[in-house]
Amino acid sequence: MAREDEQRIVDNEEVSAAAEEEAQSNGRQDNELALPSGGCCMPSSTCHRFLALIFMCLLGFGSYFCYDNPGALQTVFKRDLDLSATEFTLIYSIYSWPNVVLCFLGGFLIDRLFGIRLGTIIYMLILLVGQLIFASGGILNAFWLMILGRFIFGIGAESLAVAQNSYAVLWFKGKELNMVFGLQLSVARFGSTVNFWVMQPIYDYVSQFYKGHTALGVVLLLATLTCVMSLLCALILGFMDKRAERIMQRNNNPSGEIPKLTDVFTFKPPFWMVSIICVAYYVAIFPFIALGQKFFMDRFHYTESQANTVDSLVYLIAAVSSPIFGFIIDKVGRNVTWVFSATTTTIAAHLLLTFTQLNPYVGMVIMGLSYSMLAASLWPLVALIIPEYQLGTAYGFCQSVQNLGLAVITILAGIIADKSKDDHTWVQLFFIGWLCIALIATCVIWAYDKKHRGNLNMSPAQRANFINSATYQNFE
Repeated sequence: MAREDEQRIVDNEEVSAAAEEEAQSNGRQDNELALPSGGCCMPSSTCHRFLALIFMCLLGFGSYFCYDNPGALQTVFKRDLDLSATEFTLIYSIYSWPNVVLCFLGGFLIDRLFGIRLGTIIYMLILLVGQLIFASGGILNAFWLMILGRFIFGIGAESLAVAQNSYAVLWFKGKELNMVFGLQLSVARFGSTVNFWVMQPIYDYVSQFYKGHTALGVVLLLATLTCVMSLLCALILGFMDKRAERIMQRNNNPSGEIPKLTDVFTFKPPFWMVSIICVAYYVAIFPFIALGQKFFMDRFHYTESQANTVDSLVYLIAAVSSPIFGFIIDKVGRNVTWVFSATTTTIAAHLLLTFTQLNPYVGMVIMGLSYSMLAASLWPLVALIIPEYQLGTAYGFCQSVQNLGLAVITILAGIIADKSKDDHTWVQLFFIGWLCIALIATCVIWAYDKKHRGNLNMSPAQRANFINSATYQNFE
């Protein structure tokens, strides 16, 4: 009996010590919880969330700025490195090839192994290394080294985009998610726009001190500074997210289910249609812009500078209109209707540019508005279809499929452009055909959602009732 009493005393002492240790470890958390609930220091406050949003948006600035460096210097690349149109488009397609698989794995690793914070930092470092190698290849006039750098850059950049999407859902799901996706696109595309504005003037200035491929390499090295800035943002955002998780005692996977690679086979048909749209729509935008400088010079007799200005208009319009469309879609919902409208108007923009003599600024403004509309309405659909614990895998798969399409279609577009020479009609019809496929996939989503009484094309109020309804159930 004495031994039992002694054991109880020991157990009580151990419990007390553990409780005291836990109290000490939670002291800082208690102090933080004592802060005013509306203060900027509280992760739940609107002010704090939008401060985090600034860093989320800047994560992609360096990536998008450097991605379109070749597009802004298309003539320079071809002249200084003696490249054909097919070789030039290889710079873009090689970016996409590794992500046919690795982007999917990158999203899965965020869900299963790294977590969103460490994963973001790792992918940002890979991106930075890739851009440094790409610039070094220019300095050394080694095209193979530039291709290697672009390959590595692509691995980091697309997986970083998956992490960026996951961050957005984590902090803003059920609140301002459409607007947040719009803002992220806005800042990213502003990076592309700034690239088109400044790269040629920077090259002209650097050419006073260096010549040929060396000047090109130095300019690409200067562009790397934007990636360094994005890396700093990744570190700051990681600190903010870790603090928010501790204070809010956030549980990102309440069901306790473990993500598996095979989960992708359980995703519902609307997700697969979203993936098809990701390919069919974006291949009519990015390869078109990559080849756009020559298109505007040949068809509308613009100078290099004028062609770059109109070619960058899609990104400039997107930078301004994406958050506006996101805000509107947050208020009215109906995401599938917005996707349908965006695809239709993009087809109209390509038709105007190809078959009319109307000022190309009109077509590019329509394309920019349509692109913003689609991005703000399409990507949030994934969060409505897929559970949170699988979102990294889902977004990774979307990016993988998109990169497969971009890798193949960009090469094919370059071959068509080479064969057609100064006549761009066939390559434009090629892009319009893919947009028609995106339109068909959108109709399939609408029909499936209507048949199964889903929430993809509901207003916010209808979605709230749908979720809270006693008869709520997932897509079957």
